[in-house]
Amino acid sequence: MSDPHPGFPKNIGLALGSGAARGWAHLGVIRALAEAGIQIKYIAGTSIGSLVGAALALGQTDVLEDFARQLDWKQIVSFLDVSFPRSGLIDGRKITNFFRGQIRNVNIEEMPLAYRAVATDLSTGQEVVLSEGDLIDAVRASISIPGIFTPVKKDGGFLVDGGLVNPVPVSVVRNMGAQFVIAVDVNAGSLRGTRTRKNAEADGRPGNADDRSRALKWKFTRELANRFGDLSSPALSQVRRWMSKDPAPSIFEVLTTSISIMESRITAVRLATDPPELLLQPKLGHIHALEFHRAQEAIAEGHREAVERLAGIYPGVGG
Repeated sequence: MSDPHPGFPKNIGLALGSGAARGWAHLGVIRALAEAGIQIKYIAGTSIGSLVGAALALGQTDVLEDFARQLDWKQIVSFLDVSFPRSGLIDGRKITNFFRGQIRNVNIEEMPLAYRAVATDLSTGQEVVLSEGDLIDAVRASISIPGIFTPVKKDGGFLVDGGLVNPVPVSVVRNMGAQFVIAVDVNAGSLRGTRTRKNAEADGRPGNADDRSRALKWKFTRELANRFGDLSSPALSQVRRWMSKDPAPSIFEVLTTSISIMESRITAVRLATDPPELLLQPKLGHIHALEFHRAQEAIAEGHREAVERLAGIYPGVGG
């Protein structure tokens, strides 16, 4: 880590936003901040941001980054424990068990850095800021995308993805005591980034990258459909047939894209009413929410955005 830049403020908080696979960019941002000697005192995360934030608060971002860079589609599918037709397509126990094996199992109040995970109460629609109790349970609640992951039961209610109410938790970090908030919005421009071979050719750009990305998405869908097909229910066999058809989007793409649309709108309003002191918006529109295997690209873009923005505000940072 470099020596802190003399002009950079103290008492800094970091708000890491939701965005599924695009959230790997948070790791690049964190690396750039460390290189600049910027010390984070408060951390709050929503959805994928809660996972990366937990790793940062525990000093384990290198472990998480190594894992993310090695992910491929087969590994992603292996984490999926199908529970259809319950309250979510994926039960999430495999992911929870994996987190417990990778991230130190502690209570939030025992962590070295102040940390909060943001979730949503399914019955009231209220924001829930998780500030104590089991860390992995909090992360599991924060990442529970409605319709995909089953909700997490807590205190008689059920919690789902915090992105429904506070996709980039600037307010949470500020309430923790931060006087200077750095916010990372990984969904900025994501809707404009959805491209097809047809519109790629129309504007003169080659469609090869889009074709490869689409092929990987359908490979994921087919492998998941096979998991549905292994079950005996006739309804699940029907789901398998639906999911195997191209070019219609899979149920996962419909759910994640719909939530991305909603979160983008909410984020715009919340950032306008409670702007952070520094807003980082990596250009990640080319990465789909489910493309967790593209961590290397997302991390590099997060690092690039942070380095450029910091250098523009504080010349010589990290130099």
